Amino acid sequence: MTEPIRIVHFADVHVGMENYGRIDPTTGTSTRVRDFLERLDEVVDYALEREADLAIFAGDAFKIRDPEPTQQREFAARIKRLADAMPTLLLVGNHDMPSMAAKASSVDIFRALEVPGVIVGHRPEGRVVETRRGPVYLAWMPYPMRNRLLSKEEHQGKTIEELDVALREAVSAVIRGLTDEASAAEMPRVLAAHFSVAEAKLGSERTVMLGRDVAVFVSGLADPTWDYVALGHIHKHQDLNPGGSPPVVYSGSLERIDFGEEGEAKGFCWAEVSRGETKWEFVPVRARPFRTVRLDVRELPDPTAAAVEAAARLEAAGAVVRVIIRMRADQQGLLRDREIEAALKEASNVLIYREVESEARARLGDVAPESLSPLQLVERYFQARGEADERTAALLAKAEELLRDSG
Repeated sequence: MTEPIRIVHFADVHVGMENYGRIDPTTGTSTRVRDFLERLDEVVDYALEREADLAIFAGDAFKIRDPEPTQQREFAARIKRLADAMPTLLLVGNHDMPSMAAKASSVDIFRALEVPGVIVGHRPEGRVVETRRGPVYLAWMPYPMRNRLLSKEEHQGKTIEELDVALREAVSAVIRGLTDEASAAEMPRVLAAHFSVAEAKLGSERTVMLGRDVAVFVSGLADPTWDYVALGHIHKHQDLNPGGSPPVVYSGSLERIDFGEEGEAKGFCWAEVSRGETKWEFVPVRARPFRTVRLDVRELPDPTAAAVEAAARLEAAGAVVRVIIRMRADQQGLLRDREIEAALKEASNVLIYREVESEARARLGDVAPESLSPLQLVERYFQARGEADERTAALLAKAEELLRDSG
């Protein structure tokens, strides 16, 4: 009996994220950049130790489309280690892809140099890939950009909602075509894709996604033609077809982006794939912990003492710690940040937020502003001004366009 094909599936590395970090004097880079690279090291080491046959990176190598050369070098060094041992798919995600179709993606250098062992998934395709334990039919769908999948004629005269529907239908048609091609292959079949699925649970990736996002339906992916569907784009790990065949799996991101992912496990997936049968598991990594302390000191005489006491009870070693203190306006002078930071000296970083009772605070209710995306904050602002729903929708569409262009 043929051995199963061993696959390591990971996504959303986002090298270049520096939020909540500090500059490491020995390397000159942010400690948070090192976090993301070290998580990628864990993936590579695991794949090599377990003798993986195929590596699938399901998109979003960097935080931005034009990363710094040092970050490109560090990412490439790790991908080279994988590709020297096994075929490695680099799927192009939305953070890798330029807005203009003629421009190169952040991973196109691998294609230009024809790096042995590396397949750059810059457009939808399917092919037979030879591995040490036999062939696998591998198909992929990069992030669906509207200007790549819809013609100028299809754009004309359509509303944003109509364009969303047209793009969803175009993506579904591509997936159906790849599925039809795969059905003729007498071997394990794997589909990799980078996009949102309507039924998925979202993490905080809404704060880092670029542009308008269109979701496809899981019914178009959970086809028994496939033995495993490897997804990227949504940072929360999940199986969208639990107990069914094929598994339709978001591996999730390797590191926490912000406090919206505080309670999420981070890691990658290991799959052993045979035709008609797949076993897979989620493999956690040592992602940096994020911890939140919430205090209401409005009725207390010493806000600082209360915060220091709470800090003493927290497992702060190596963590990014957020202290949110709800207080009266007249108490602000009683809060001594340095004492709180000293109590959390084992933390990687400490952020202290004051929630001072005011009219502005009422606009957000119990929601911490740092947990909202820029677009969500803009929406709250329009709502607080009492703008009509129709006008708010139009203003948000323009704001989203501006945010996309600035990204």
